[in-house]
Amino acid sequence: MADSSDPSSIEVAERGAKSKDHQEEQESEGFMAKVKDFIHDIGEKIEETIGFGKPTASLSGFHLPSINLEKADVVVDVLIKNPNPVPIPLVDIEYLIESDGRKLVSGTIPDAGTIHAHGSETVKIPLTLIYKDIEDTYDDIKPGAVIPYRAKVALLIDVPVFGRITIPLEKTGEIPIPYKPDVDVDSVEWDRLSLEETAATMKIKVENKNKFDLGVRELEFELTLADTPISRAKLGQSADIAGDGVGFLEVPISFRPKDFGSALWGIIRGRGAGYSLVGKLEVETPFGPMHLPISKEGGKTTLKKKEGCKDEDEDEDEGDDGEKKSHHSWGIFSSSREAEVEADREAKVEADRSLEN
Repeated sequence: MADSSDPSSIEVAERGAKSKDHQEEQESEGFMAKVKDFIHDIGEKIEETIGFGKPTASLSGFHLPSINLEKADVVVDVLIKNPNPVPIPLVDIEYLIESDGRKLVSGTIPDAGTIHAHGSETVKIPLTLIYKDIEDTYDDIKPGAVIPYRAKVALLIDVPVFGRITIPLEKTGEIPIPYKPDVDVDSVEWDRLSLEETAATMKIKVENKNKFDLGVRELEFELTLADTPISRAKLGQSADIAGDGVGFLEVPISFRPKDFGSALWGIIRGRGAGYSLVGKLEVETPFGPMHLPISKEGGKTTLKKKEGCKDEDEDEDEGDDGEKKSHHSWGIFSSSREAEVEADREAKVEADRSLEN
């Protein structure tokens, strides 16, 4: 009989205990592996049965509801598609938009709704880009630039059987930091001139301050000359202006000089006059349609006659040397009282001509 104090007996006992523990550990690991395999098999069967798949998403739109020198209000459309035969509740949507690893904007949309089975929904993400904040944070990002972006979207959804899961989505591309164009009235040339109606063509200079092209499709404006509203119109226009380029729009305008004060007479005579031009441009861009405001305050322009154009009230007299000379029968006035006097004079001249005939 072996002595219990014999070292060899103790060693044999320890080896036996370790062997038993190892065996139990292996049996436990084997059991857990079987459980995991069982759960995995069940999961695969469920996936096969219900056709579970990851939702997909894309940035389907980039809209600018309003824009000015200080900020741009942006709405980003995220199209989410659910390929599953069961509705998926959107618990939260977390989003981050960055450029070259630098955060531009981030946020969370709680309780974003439900994506129908085998359906799709467009989730709108509203955000505001404050130009000053961007410039203060990133010196190289300026309004009018086109910058690369990486949009990261995390969908927190409730899936039957599986519970709540997070599906990360990502998209890269380019987005603009739009800037409104600079406008100027390059010239105003009159086509027809009379007391009853003056028709003119206004040439608007548009300087594209953006790095991307603008395709002008519509112009809406209000023109004020010498503090007097002259014309307000919404016109279809077509002009392509390259990034950092300049384009011109020709706009017909008309007004009745006799309905306005004396300031307009100096304008018609060719003197400079202050003006303001406000409105908006409807443009096409590589990033979709945009509505860009235009404004010019405190500008100055002149009204010129087009070559080959004759006034309706312009008479031609033959001078002493036989050369025909033109003059405007209605004159240029400095006050409304003078206009009335001249109108009376014209009426008398017209009456005398009638008697002669």
